[in-house]
Amino acid sequence: MSVISINANNFESEVCCSEVPVLVDFYAGWCTPCRMIYPILEDISDELIGSVKVVRVNVCEESELAGYYNILNVPTMMVFRDGKVTDRIIGATGKRQIMEILTT
Repeated sequence: MSVISINANNFESEVCCSEVPVLVDFYAGWCTPCRMIYPILEDISDELIGSVKVVRVNVCEESELAGYYNILNVPTMMVFRDGKVTDRIIGATGKRQIMEILTT
């Protein structure tokens, strides 16, 4: 499974109604750290297929959604479980830290 791009139209169904935890990456195309972590997110998506969903939201295209979740810096990653935010990572980080949050 690869990383899924989502928007305000499918955020509810893909994230809030998901039966598995969801890692949401709020990013911008111009953001170098965002581009650096994308391969890590792809790896995580492949490793945790079926147990975690990894999605991306472009904050430049989805500014209302970014505002709703108070995204002030990119990249910002949020973990949703049962439709609620349980963890937040601001800034680029390594695979190990992301995996620890997803698997605990």
